[in-house]
Amino acid sequence: MSKALVFAALHVAGDPLILYNAWDVGSARAVAGAGAKAIATGSWSVAAAQGFDDGEAFPLELALAGAARISGAVSLPVTIDFEGGYAVEPEDVAANVARLAATGAVGCNFEDQIVGENSLHPIPVQVSRIAAARVGAGTDFFINARTDIFLQAAQNTHDKAMVDTAIKRAAAYAAAGASGFFAPGLADAKLIAQLCDAVELPVNIMAFPGVPSTSALADAGVSRISYGPGPYRSAMKSIETDAQAVFAWR
Repeated sequence: MSKALVFAALHVAGDPLILYNAWDVGSARAVAGAGAKAIATGSWSVAAAQGFDDGEAFPLELALAGAARISGAVSLPVTIDFEGGYAVEPEDVAANVARLAATGAVGCNFEDQIVGENSLHPIPVQVSRIAAARVGAGTDFFINARTDIFLQAAQNTHDKAMVDTAIKRAAAYAAAGASGFFAPGLADAKLIAQLCDAVELPVNIMAFPGVPSTSALADAGVSRISYGPGPYRSAMKSIETDAQAVFAWR
């Protein structure tokens, strides 16, 4: 079985795939050594580690080179946070995702946010972009279709109507060829369960303070839990704390 199919099979509702996001070869190897079943990057972390802002400010050529280095350095399946595909037009998305697949990565996150704006691509536009990504990536590549509905709204405003909107997008994205559905920012256990019950794709939730525990997310039907920029921030804080102790030797 190919790595891509192995990766897809790890997405099980109630027994979620845990992705502790890495940002370079060193962190990917550390996560692999801890017992990971797959490696995922986070775009914010990858960019920050190289001195760039998130939002495709990290150059495409560097993103592809980093994906190739990580994919070649670990034996596990690797999925890359590819933001908005570094393009708007479907034909450009297809070309860029094809290049990503050629690095050895077996999947990617692909978001519906208009990069640089606090708004989403209309469903028909995003559907055409996902369909193009599928053409570029091939049949087995895992396209984790991300919606930024919940990230663009305060948590105390998240409600069933918002979930219904996400469900509508998930259905459209599935029909266009998406392999999974990612709803970062959603933290309410009841709403997460409603989303999982209604979406045919494996549902990915991002872990951060305030999100239900892994066991609670499993009970809600989540198939994949990722950690976004959390691991990078934790690592940098640890380095800062250690450095402060070293400098305070007097």
